Order: sequence, then C-alpha cells, then structure tokens
Amino acid sequence: MAVLWGVVTLVFFLFNIVPGDPVRMMLGQRADEDDVQAIREELGLNQSVFKQYTDYLNDLMPISFYRNSVGKDAASHVRTISQNDYSRFKRHCVLTTIDDVDVVLKVPYLRYSYQSKRSVGTILSEAFPNTLILAAVAIAFALIVGVFIGVLTAVFNTEFLNKLTLFVTTIGMSLPSFFAAILVAWLFGYVWESFTGLSMTGNLYSVDDYGNGSYLDIKNLILPAFTLGLRPLAVVVELTRTSLLEALSMDYIRTARAKGLKQWRVVTVHALRNAMTPVVTAISGWFASLLAGAVFVEYVFDWKGIGVIIVDALDTFDFPVIMGAVLLIGFMLIIINVVVDIIYGILDPRVRVY
Repeated sequence: MAVLWGVVTLVFFLFNIVPGDPVRMMLGQRADEDDVQAIREELGLNQSVFKQYTDYLNDLMPISFYRNSVGKDAASHVRTISQNDYSRFKRHCVLTTIDDVDVVLKVPYLRYSYQSKRSVGTILSEAFPNTLILAAVAIAFALIVGVFIGVLTAVFNTEFLNKLTLFVTTIGMSLPSFFAAILVAWLFGYVWESFTGLSMTGNLYSVDDYGNGSYLDIKNLILPAFTLGLRPLAVVVELTRTSLLEALSMDYIRTARAKGLKQWRVVTVHALRNAMTPVVTAISGWFASLLAGAVFVEYVFDWKGIGVIIVDALDTFDFPVIMGAVLLIGFMLIIINVVVDIIYGILDPRVRVY
C-alpha cells in the first residue's frame, strides 16, 4: 500500500506541474470560457491541487467519506456527491452516516476518462490482457531461448563462443526498444513480408473480411513479442552463462561427477537449479518493466494494450486514464515481487521462512 500511495502521489503532482489544460483538450482551444469553467467545476479542476489530491485518494480508498448533496452545511471539507453518483461505484455499501457524511465501503473508484467518458476500469480491463499476453510471451521467449543458449555456451565454454555471446548480448542490451521495433517491423513485416507472412501492425484479434466477426490471430503476436524479448534475452543469456560457469566449478559438482553421473544430469539437475536464482531475479524485474516499457513496441506495432492507451492519454492530458494505468502497473509490480519470493523458496530452500 505504501508503494502504491507513493506512486499515486508522485504521478499526481508531476501531472499538475506539467503545463496543459485537459478541459481545453476536450473542448478545443476556441471553446467558450463559460463552458470551460463549467467543465472544470464538474471535474473538480477548479479546486486547489491539494483538494484534488485528497479527493482522488478518497476515491481510491476502499473505505471513503462522501457528503450527501442534501447536507449542505456539514463537513464542507468532504467531497459532496449526490446519491445518483453512487451508481458509478461498481459495488458499494454505505456503512454509516456521521453528520450527513456517508462512510462508504467500495472497490477503488478510478473515475471516468475525460475524453471518452468511459470508466477507466473498463478501459484498462480491455487493454491490460493484451499487454499481459505480450509481456508474458516475450519473457517466455527470452527465458527459454536465453537459458538454452546460456547453458550451451557454459558447457562448451570455448573462446569463440564466449566472444560471440558477449558481442550478441552487448548488441541486444544496447539496442533501444523503439529502434528495434521499427527495424523489426520494417524488415519482417515489409521487406520480407512475402516470405514471413507477417504484418507490420496488428492485434491479437483481427476482423474477418467477410463480416463473420473477429478471430484469434496469433501471428500478429510474433513480431512485437520478439522485439520486446530481445533485451531480456541478452540478460538471460549472460546471467545463465556466468552463473552456470560458477556453479560448475563448485565442489558438489565435482562430487556429482565423481559418482559417475552423466554430464546432462550434472548440469540440468545439480548446477542449473542453483544457477537460476540470479536469472529469476532479472526476469522478475524485466517482466515488470515490460508491462510499463511496452509503450514504444505497442505503439509501433499498433498493439492495443496499455502502452497505446498511455500514449493517447498523455497526448490529451487524460488524467484519470494515466493514473489508472500507473496504478495497475504498480500493483502488478508488487504481485510479481511476491511471486518471485515464492519461486526463490522453491529454487533455494535456504531462503524459506518457516
């Protein structure tokens, strides 16, 4: 909770520092001033920054305080809300009323988009599965291919393989995502399109040309997942190689070999398990960063995920959408860290808490 509160606070005040008027973006630069002021009052943008901040935190908290519009003289510092506005909360329960202030138990309220007037929760629920699938496939690609290459280079451990691995991983780490996305889309989706059969842009679901609705189009996932997985692939290869070389030099590995165990069993069963701990650490951090850093890749490939939503929201100063997306990514980061701690306990019993 402290992490999410810090994220909300930082992004909220940074958003208010940036010059720009979301109401002008909604109505246009030539809109009537009276209309602008009316919208600002409706959205609460005419309040002080601190009042807007406390109101937003109040909307996010599961237990919130709202002054009913009937009680005009009670608790003026509490946000006024009509009974009809309670319908905006998907699930809520008025626990009690204190001096015309309702104490409400509800799910976090992410408000509505300034531009589309749609619920931010609905917008994110439609886009997040696409980003999650893209990040998961990219990480799976990086993990499977990276561990395989890392094991091969560590087992054979020749000078040529070491230099080749170092060269490839350096290129992979130094290649920016936006440049890699443009390069991959141009090469595989345009120049070699007749050979690969892949498109430069596309989503997980494509629309049937004959009007039969949408269908699952897995091939559109290949290029963005490959592009997004290039940098973590380079990290996994190098970490697997380094960790496995260190593990293979340990005494217990020499003991296992002395017992007559086959090479593949020594590597996969004994050495690789201990060598995977730093790889899991790297993968967990990369998976969280991919959820947030898929913006450029999604935008280039027109993948309908959180990245495209964030870019569009920043372009139009759609504050509720930006905050909702940031909160979702922060929440996923916390969940990933918890899962990683569990995996640590499986890989290395010494870190378990009994």
